[in-house]
Amino acid sequence: QKKAASATAGVSQVLSRYTFASTLSHLRRTNTPIGRDGKIAKPRQLHNTHWGLVCPAETPEGQACGLVKNLALMCYVTVGTPSDPIVEFMIQRNMEILEEYEPLRSPNATKVFVNGVWVGVHRDPAHLAQTVLRLRRTGIIEEEVSIVRDIRDREFKIFTDAGRICRPLFVVDNVPGSNNKGNLVLSKEHIRRLEDDQTMPSRMDAEQKNDTGYYGFASLLKEGVVEYVDAEEEETIMIVMTPEDLDISRQLQAGYSIQPDDGGDLNK
Repeated sequence: QKKAASATAGVSQVLSRYTFASTLSHLRRTNTPIGRDGKIAKPRQLHNTHWGLVCPAETPEGQACGLVKNLALMCYVTVGTPSDPIVEFMIQRNMEILEEYEPLRSPNATKVFVNGVWVGVHRDPAHLAQTVLRLRRTGIIEEEVSIVRDIRDREFKIFTDAGRICRPLFVVDNVPGSNNKGNLVLSKEHIRRLEDDQTMPSRMDAEQKNDTGYYGFASLLKEGVVEYVDAEEEETIMIVMTPEDLDISRQLQAGYSIQPDDGGDLNK
């Protein structure tokens, strides 16, 4: 009886089936468990950390305004993947296991964490981070795995757990010596193959997609054109907002000086 009195309301809901769009919207709804009649404004306001992950516009009017939010259109909540293969791989790539680590021998080694658990140390974290990132971009490691290298704290963190919100970003080719260095991995060939998908029949199952050569968003992920980035990894990577900014960045790296734009266009 006590449990019934303190039970949370709204844990299970009837799925909205008014239209297809309303079903999609309902499945991506988030709720802040605060009393609706409260006069506090702070929880209802947009927060900086929602950038790219929560839709800034879609919220109901009235009492629930700002407390009921929706995930942004292309956000993805991770379902969790096994971490043991990644740990085994890093051990083969010269990671010292925590039990065998001697701090006096290598005091400046980088700590390696997997899902918050300290599993070992590594002396060449830059190479290790590049290797694991390359595996993710080639589809060997699941695309929802998050790779975070904190240079200042000398930590290398990998997250494979469920419940992290990720958003897709285009990948910029940053491999030293690459002909395409500084440009998007996305090319006209990728666009052409996506356009070819439009001519194929809709509602195909996985086997039919394989037989017909369907490309799709999953292939973009497997080929490292697009990658999912969660909030923690976002802190440690450089993200450019527009293609124009990417051009400017490339010119600055090449040593050119950029003239300030006095055109008055607020979008630049």
